[in-house]
Amino acid sequence: MLAEEAQAPRPPGFAPSIRVTAMPADTNPYGDIFGGWLMSQMDLAASSIASRHSRGRAVTIAADAMVFHRPVSVGDEVSVFATLVGVGRTSMRVRTEAWRRARNDEATEKVTEAVFTFVAIGEDRQKRSVPPMPGGATT
Repeated sequence: MLAEEAQAPRPPGFAPSIRVTAMPADTNPYGDIFGGWLMSQMDLAASSIASRHSRGRAVTIAADAMVFHRPVSVGDEVSVFATLVGVGRTSMRVRTEAWRRARNDEATEKVTEAVFTFVAIGEDRQKRSVPPMPGGATT
């Protein structure tokens, strides 16, 4: 094994929350995938984690600084990994990473990452308490 291969970043060791193929309708006028499309996939993955943890409706209130490391092309498979990293009284923080794999290749690259913050709300659209995080981490 080459030294570069041994140190190459790898996706998290758990299943992605979302896996989707980037399509032509998701591109900007230059033919690259819109950053907003990628961010929406990450928000969907993070919201799945937040609503499962809170056992109900959770709304996005923030996304921490997102930097796009690599472009995503039409046909790339995009996998978004999401994990709960902190819980407050009504809020949750979910770390996300988006990875791309060219359609006919096995190599993967991290394209971006961010932490999304959610607030749990009830039917009345008011904040509601959420269960504590396993292990006791808070936001």
